[in-house]
Amino acid sequence: MNDFREQVATRGYTGSTSEIVRNRVTRNTYWLLALSLIPTVFGAMVGLSSGVNQFMAASPGTSVIVFLVGAFGLMYLIERNKNNSMGVALLLAFTFFMGVMLSRLLGHVLGMGNGAQLIMLAFGGTAVVFGTMATVASTSKRDFSGMQKFLFIGVIMLIVASVANIFLQLSALVLTVSVLAIGIFSALLLVDLQRVIRGGETNYISATLAIYLDVYNIFANLLMLLGIFGGSRE
Repeated sequence: MNDFREQVATRGYTGSTSEIVRNRVTRNTYWLLALSLIPTVFGAMVGLSSGVNQFMAASPGTSVIVFLVGAFGLMYLIERNKNNSMGVALLLAFTFFMGVMLSRLLGHVLGMGNGAQLIMLAFGGTAVVFGTMATVASTSKRDFSGMQKFLFIGVIMLIVASVANIFLQLSALVLTVSVLAIGIFSALLLVDLQRVIRGGETNYISATLAIYLDVYNIFANLLMLLGIFGGSRE
């Protein structure tokens, strides 16, 4: 009888602990995600004010190499340090770097007559996508984790196509990649958010990194499309 009571008590305690851990990871992920936007903005400002965006526009091949080495190098270091405070510092450094890399696109769009409006529109559109995916992830009973493998293959194909288009310079490929990227990263955002909400991800630094990359790519590709179709030179 005592053994039975201990099992019930242990199970009840475990369930309660799991709920607490899941809520804490979700809360910390959202806070760190919001915080990560600040270095991103600063990085973009540094890129624009220092002329780095112009250098990247003039040397696209070099900028791609810098981006791939810097991004994947920092992501590797973040994962290696995800269980200590250094992981947070590296994540914020990564978001600053990504802001610098984004300055090339921002500089191009800001050169348009309605550039500031397009940036705000892209930001608003990204917020709508995030809100929609967060709602679906928290309310749907369907498990979306099965899509992750196919979405990862899609991301690899997008990277290959983007690198190839540096040499091909096909405007149709730019449009195709941007449209597909918005769809793929929106789906990945849904998967990543649901994993955090359901307790599949127990490290908030890793969770924030994944969700940040989803949001970043949705915003960048949405801004790319808005610049192509809604840009004004007046």
